[in-house]
Order: sequence, then C-alpha cells, then structure tokens
Amino acid sequence: MRTPEDSAGEPQVWPGSPAPLGAHWDGTGTNFALWSAGATAVDLCLFDPDGTEHRQRLQETTHQVWHGRLPGVGPGQRYGYRVHGHYDPGAGSRWNPAKLLLDPYTRAVDGELTHDPALFGFRADGVDAASPDGCDSAPFVPRGVVVHDSFPWDGDRRPTTPWSDTVIYEVHVKGATMRHPDVPPALRGTYAGLAHPAFVEHLRSLGVTAVELLPVHHFVSEPHLLRRGLTNYWGYNSLGYFAPHAAYSSTGSGGAQVTEFKAMVKALHEAGIEVVLDVVYNHTAEGDHSGPTLSLRGIDNPGYYRLDGANRARYTDYTGCGNTLDVRRPQVLAMLMDSLRYWVTEMHVDGFRFDLAAALARSFHDVDRLSAFFDVVHQDPVVSQVKLIAEPWDIGEGGYQVGNFPPLWTEWNGRYRDTVRDVWSGARVGVRDLAYRLTGSSDLYRSDGRRPFASVNFVTAHDGFPLADLVTYEHKRNEANGEDNRDGESHNRNWNCGVEGPTDDPDVQALRGRQVRNHLATLLLSTGVPMLTAGDELGRTQGGNNNAYCQDNEVSWIDWGAVDADLLAFVQRLVGVRRGAPVLRQEAFFEGHEIPGTGGTRDVAWFAPGGGQLTTSDWFDGGLQTVGMYLDGRGIRHRDERGRPVVDDSYLVQLHAGPDPVTVELPGPPWADGYEFVVSTEWPTGAPPRPAVVAPGPVQVPPRCVWLLRVLRRP
Repeated sequence: MRTPEDSAGEPQVWPGSPAPLGAHWDGTGTNFALWSAGATAVDLCLFDPDGTEHRQRLQETTHQVWHGRLPGVGPGQRYGYRVHGHYDPGAGSRWNPAKLLLDPYTRAVDGELTHDPALFGFRADGVDAASPDGCDSAPFVPRGVVVHDSFPWDGDRRPTTPWSDTVIYEVHVKGATMRHPDVPPALRGTYAGLAHPAFVEHLRSLGVTAVELLPVHHFVSEPHLLRRGLTNYWGYNSLGYFAPHAAYSSTGSGGAQVTEFKAMVKALHEAGIEVVLDVVYNHTAEGDHSGPTLSLRGIDNPGYYRLDGANRARYTDYTGCGNTLDVRRPQVLAMLMDSLRYWVTEMHVDGFRFDLAAALARSFHDVDRLSAFFDVVHQDPVVSQVKLIAEPWDIGEGGYQVGNFPPLWTEWNGRYRDTVRDVWSGARVGVRDLAYRLTGSSDLYRSDGRRPFASVNFVTAHDGFPLADLVTYEHKRNEANGEDNRDGESHNRNWNCGVEGPTDDPDVQALRGRQVRNHLATLLLSTGVPMLTAGDELGRTQGGNNNAYCQDNEVSWIDWGAVDADLLAFVQRLVGVRRGAPVLRQEAFFEGHEIPGTGGTRDVAWFAPGGGQLTTSDWFDGGLQTVGMYLDGRGIRHRDERGRPVVDDSYLVQLHAGPDPVTVELPGPPWADGYEFVVSTEWPTGAPPRPAVVAPGPVQVPPRCVWLLRVLRRP
C-alpha cells in the first residue's frame, strides 16, 4: 500500500508516537515504533506484493524509541527494519543495515527463512571480523505484517478450571491432526485443524481440561538444520513473541493467521478446554555469535542479550541454544510482559508454560527467587491471574530449581518423572520418595505456602521417548536426526521388558501394555496436576527416537490409523474416575492425622503387604516394591464454593512393582468392611470383571500391577 506523497514526490512520514511499540493501525494509518538504544539511524522498509522495497527514514526518537506514522498504510502491509550503528563485535556492537530485521513486536509474520550466507552479519572470512557483511538479506528473511486485531469474541467464556481439577494434554499443533482422517486435508496440521470437531471431541472424550501447545510464537529453523534438509519441528527457536506461527495457518500468512488462532481458542473454550502456551523467552532463533542476524541482534545486540563479560563478541549461554535474553534489562523485561499480556488480553489464552524458566530468573549468575522477573509477574494484574507453569531448570550451574519457584508458580516436577520411571523400571526406590510423589510432593512445595497443585506431574513429555517407546527401547534410535545418535538423553530410567525394540512375543507385548498402564495409573492417581503427552493414550511410537525435535514427519505426527482402542478406553476410565473423586484431587497436603469419629482412620495411611502400617524402617527400605496408599474421603480439608465440607468415597491404591505375584493383606475395620475394584492395570481397559468386590484379608496381587479399590462400609 502506497503512502501519501509530499510536493517532492517522496512518501510522507509523520512524527507519530513512541508508544506502543510495534506497528499499530488506527483506521487511517499505521504508527511504527522500535526501541534501539545504540542505533544512529533507523530505516522502515515497506514491501509491495511483488517484493519491491521502499525505505523510509524514521526521523523521530524519544527515549531511545524510533518512531513515525505513515498515513494510508494499513493491514496487510509487509515491513521490516534496517538499523544503522557501529559494527564492532568485540564490543558487542553488531549493527548492520544490510540486514533486514523483523520487528520484535510484529503481530504477524510472512515469508520463510531461506538458508543463505547473506543471513549472517559478518563477512565469510570470520565471525569476529571487524568489517560487516554487505550482502542484502531481504530476499531470504521473513517480514512483519500490519494487522487489524478485531475479532468477534462475543460469548467467549474462559473455562477458568481450578488447578486441582486440571488435567493437561501436551500437544503439537501440527502433529495432532496431520494424519487425522476426519479432519479435512486443507485443515490438517493447522490451528483450524486443532479446533475441528473431530479433534475437539477426542479431547472431550479423554476428559482433559487444558491443552498445552508446543511453541506457537513464530519460529524459524536453525541454519544447521536447513543445511541438512531438516526443520525445527518442536518450535523452541522463537523469532516473534507476538505473532502466531504462520505455517500453522490454513488461511495464509498475511494476517489471517491471527484470526485463525483466535477462532481456535474460542472453539476450545466452547468445549470447556483451556489453552496454555509453551513460551520460549529464554533465548531467540539468532543463536550464538556465529548465528544469523534476523531481529534483536541487529536492532540492539548489547541491549537484548547477555554478553560474555570476558569477551563481548560471545554470549552467556544458560540455555544450550547459543544465547540468553537479558531479562535484567528493563526494556527486555517490558517486551516479555507486553507479549504475555497481549496473548492473554487479545488472544484469550489461559496460561503459559515457561521453557527453561530458571534462565529468566538469573540475576548476575545465580538463579534468584527475588529476581525482577518474578516481581513483575507477581504484581501484574493480567499475567498473575492466569496459569503459570515453570520448567524449573536450565543448563547453567545451579540451574536445577525444582521446588524453588515462588508462590503463584506451578512447576514441571522432574523429581516426579524420575521417581515413577525408576519404580516401574525396577530400580530400587525408597518408599519415602515414592510417597512424596504420590501425594503432591510436599517436600518440595509445602514450605513456602504452595499447594499440591504446584506439582505438574508427568512421566513423558515432548522431549524424550513417548510412553510406548519407554517400555520398548532402552537405547535411543536417533540416527535420522543427522548427529550420529549423539543427541538426546542416554539415561532414560526405563526398561524394555527384556527385548530391545518391537517383538512378536505375546508375553512381552502383554507386559509392555501393562507397564504403559502402570505409568498412566500412577500418574492419574497421584495428587497434583497430571500432564499427558499427546498420543500416549493411543500407543504412539517414535520408533525409538527420543529427540524428535527435527522430525516434521510421520515419526512425530500422531498416527490415527494405529490407535490402541483398549488403551484409550483405559485412560478415559482413569481420567473419569479422577474427575469424579475429590479425594484424588486434594487442594491441601495430607497430614496423616486421625479423622475424628472414624474409629481411627487417617486422611492418608500407608500399608505394608502384611497389612500393618509402614514402620519407620519401611520408609527408608529401598527394596520394598509393594505398598498400599489409603485415602479417606472423610478427611478432605477443603470446602466447596459455598463453604460446605467436601466428602468423598475412600480408596485404597495398591501398587506392586515386583516381577512376581505377591500376597497382600487388605486392611479390615475401621479402614474398610470390603473393597470394590475400580481400576486394575492387569486388564487392558482397566475395567474389572464381575463380581468386583473383595473382602478384607489376604489377596494375591499380580506382578507389576496397580489396583484402585473403592472402600465399602456397612451402614
């Protein structure tokens, strides 16, 4: 779209405003504003549909923000920036106007990143060369798009599911529906595909309450992947923190992707499902000192990134991805908070999972519970009201911070994952550690006033083996990633059931099926917030690849033609039981105290195979493989929304990880007069045979099995 011209025939640029940052259309024109503290000049570059570039010098600067308003420029306009300044990598300065830069505040992105030497700001004779590369990068990089943010949100209601009722489903937008036969081909792998009734109904039937989407901020693939003919599938390589990833749009990349994303959120809300975004604010797609110049590096490298104090040509890397955003700087922190608020207020998302969140909390070196990032999030009236999940580690020294994030935050509980995997792989795990994980990890989250739902419990995630592979492979099979099988975790705390890889042996197949059910039963019967990985409920496999970040193909996509119907029914049954049983969704930590008027039962009690409660020595017995967890529904300490006591049935969870059958003494009065089978991992769908009632006393538990028994009491 052409701009008005002055008497000399040049496009007219008005002074405009320094706020808000980004490109904002007001109905008659667009205001452009870009922060750069060290720039000497900024050119706004507008692109015609045929790619012709028109450069406009921004003449105004206010508080380090370069700005201008162009009448007549409106939605659909493609644009970028060229920023002038000193080029001295040794001093951290990497300004180079030959490189077209993406506006970090752009609301939409158009165009693909194409591998070419022109992407790099330095000359080919060395990454630390004193002279910049003069090749124009514009033909090879994406542009920002001016958008109009209107959308008919009428009637949209956030589900606002309480944490204690939440069941999370971690899912990839593209991989969810690329092979779904009931989703129209044109919609597969897109936001519209995820919102299609065929997929939404699967979520509803499963009983999950929230989808946690792998990164949807616009991202690009790393040059080393492009050179190998691969792409970044997971998306942990963000370039635009305000723009939904354009490749997931079925309606084009000229701004319609924003509308399509909003329509997806609205459809999921109508189904009662919250939308949580996995966000990557710890690093960007520009990588280390040898990486491309795409946005922040060329706008203000020392202003956005943490530079190595000993060599400012290098970056401090707490992420393993080459660089770390410097959240200690007000402008960077403001960008992150602006992004978070935008996704809540304009896109209506319900929460965030922060990738490598420990990197955001580092002050000068150490992870700091009092960092500015925590303070700003805590006091923000918008962001503080949504679900906040931390991946509580980074790769730097002291970066493993499970249990150390402050109130308001929930955490991916890596201790939970490790303990549960160890139990079912046959490792010797002390009952004390297992008991903590089953009951909400009070050892990690109680001291600062957090609740059991601070623990997001998981056994698998996008990173690592899917559950079917966890019981099939002990060794990773990552050759297709092009790194000679060096990538990915080598110690997975797993067991292949005696045979490596696929087998036709029916006994091994049956054991693997039961082991999958054991992991899922443990997860869904634990106090805290369970997170399922998409496809685990269907038997999805990656053929032994435990680092499929670059596999945008059938390795990663859910195969809807190979669904394990019994397994799906098992998970549906378990989730349904959990959602109907408040005692499995405790909002306060168990106390182990006697409940008045019950004859001596406790809110939680632990039983040895012989029928007695665990002794002190039992708690530290690393060889004990059988334990009973008794949960009394009369001891729930939270109340309903009207202040009334919450009372539920009582349950006994009998967990046996040993390889042989074991005789267990089921406790009698006052604990129970009888028991009713609700779920057993011995049966493929979990549904018990009839009759399903057993009396207190000795009973044989099959090898490697979990029982959920409902307590029966005489009137």
